[in-house]
Amino acid sequence: MSSPDPDQRPRSRSRRPKGRQLFCPAHPEQRIEGNGRKYFLHLLTPEELKARGMSHKTALLVIDAYPVLVLSNEWLEELFCPQCGCSRWCHITQHERHTHTLRWARPELWEQVAHVDPLVPNPTVSQFTRRAARRPSLKRADGRRWFDQN
Repeated sequence: MSSPDPDQRPRSRSRRPKGRQLFCPAHPEQRIEGNGRKYFLHLLTPEELKARGMSHKTALLVIDAYPVLVLSNEWLEELFCPQCGCSRWCHITQHERHTHTLRWARPELWEQVAHVDPLVPNPTVSQFTRRAARRPSLKRADGRRWFDQN
């Protein structure tokens, strides 16, 4: 048996795809995580395309060809920041495969998402469950929260 050639090093096993690197807008050094559902933005008017840098004539042609244009590089996703200690909805724009821009989602962006109205509660959740889920954030008559130790 011959020994391996020193010029040809064995392949590294660290070729697995690396996850996306998303950082909190409030804490730029803190990575934030989220594996929630992505809500892709839909564009319906040429003005929305022009706001993203497309010329007027091209925007009219695209909207005529595709009445509803789904953006595959922009979406809303709920992400958790350990330093903030809460989950927030973020507007993510993908520039390249692993390069993203992250901003807090403005409420008017939900108008560009199909089949989702954030103001209407989920009809499959009972009123009891909704009230019980809000209970930890509510306060007692003495001003303390329900699960405070003192």
